[in-house]
Amino acid sequence: MLVALLSLLGGAVLGLSLAAPPGPMNAVIAEESVNRGWRAGFAAGLGAMSADAAFFVLALAGVVAFIRDAPTVRGVMVGIGGLLMLYFAYGAVEGAGDFSEASAATSAGFRKAFALALTNPYQITWWLTAGVGLLNPGTIEAFGYSMASANGALTVIGFFGGIVLWITSFPAALRAAGEQVDALGRAIAYASALVLVWFGLVFLWDSATTLATVAALVP
Repeated sequence: MLVALLSLLGGAVLGLSLAAPPGPMNAVIAEESVNRGWRAGFAAGLGAMSADAAFFVLALAGVVAFIRDAPTVRGVMVGIGGLLMLYFAYGAVEGAGDFSEASAATSAGFRKAFALALTNPYQITWWLTAGVGLLNPGTIEAFGYSMASANGALTVIGFFGGIVLWITSFPAALRAAGEQVDALGRAIAYASALVLVWFGLVFLWDSATTLATVAALVP
């Protein structure tokens, strides 16, 4: 019983190590949550988690390792991610103050987060490093700590459980604050846009330098 609990806990900590840190995905979740409601924020979180599920399957199939060893592919993916972030930043500013909770907006948030997560270098890098613990869960590493794990299936369940915990509680906390501060929605939309612009430019620079390095190596 204790071993099972440790496996679940190790997986949950690993999931939180991916979902909780500030970055472009949480910027999208925040903007969707405050401007369009908890369901839209949760849907955006589900979009990001669906991308993680896809990465998990690709890691099992060895595709993630292929991306690690193919700098051209990685450079192109990072460049696409940077362009998407700039586009979504524009959408965040344009939609600031739009508090519609229509189902169309909810599905749009899911698609936006899913597309962005698939080209997010942080998530790709995470799956090349800490994510290996899901494939060989003898030792789970997250937040700088190591944790023993003996049950791979329970570790995977705990991993996605940790992500669900975050994408449920984070939008709820933002909505609770938003109901008390009317200006919070617009402020978070603009802040999210700034975060997305910053990461978008960083990713485009990363893509350009990676592709330039690859081109320099071609005889």
